[in-house]
Amino acid sequence: MLLVVGLGNPGAKYSHTYHNVGFNVADEFAKRLNVKFSKNVCDAKVAECKKADVVIAKPQTYMNLSGESVRKLVRAYGADAESELIVCYDDVDLPLGKLRIREDGSAGTHNGMRNIVAELGTQNFLRLRVGTKTRELADGEISLLDFVLSKIDYKYHEEMNSAIDGCVAALAELANGAPLSRVQEKLNRR
Repeated sequence: MLLVVGLGNPGAKYSHTYHNVGFNVADEFAKRLNVKFSKNVCDAKVAECKKADVVIAKPQTYMNLSGESVRKLVRAYGADAESELIVCYDDVDLPLGKLRIREDGSAGTHNGMRNIVAELGTQNFLRLRVGTKTRELADGEISLLDFVLSKIDYKYHEEMNSAIDGCVAALAELANGAPLSRVQEKLNRR
């Protein structure tokens, strides 16, 4: 099985913000698999694709407490966190639109990831990082907190949509049994 968790904050206020890129990936992957978020399980909206043995989840605990939901989801679905979980999220340490997939590592500056690592008690799980660092953030024209909770600027929509499409393609390959090394090679070259 594959348990795909997209990180974000619930509610219209946070829709289309940089911090909700993980939710956007989850939504687009659900569309690709032709499934809908019809369940509320473990403090998350969940879409299940039995044919592909994939569960897609969007924690509703708000970003900084994402780990509580992820820990419950891993248990409820009997997923092996180290081999069947993949967390998709925004990363301000990567340039806008860059994608990286890794098997482990620190949470970096991302509070949602810090909480997941703490709740799972391990850093050894797949993570799909979507770069969101814009020129404005890099130049200090906006604070980090204001940036992540701001709407994605229209001039960056095309680049962000392309990154989300890249994530969905990578997730589809993993769901179809492609070796992680092959997916990493393609994705990390972007």
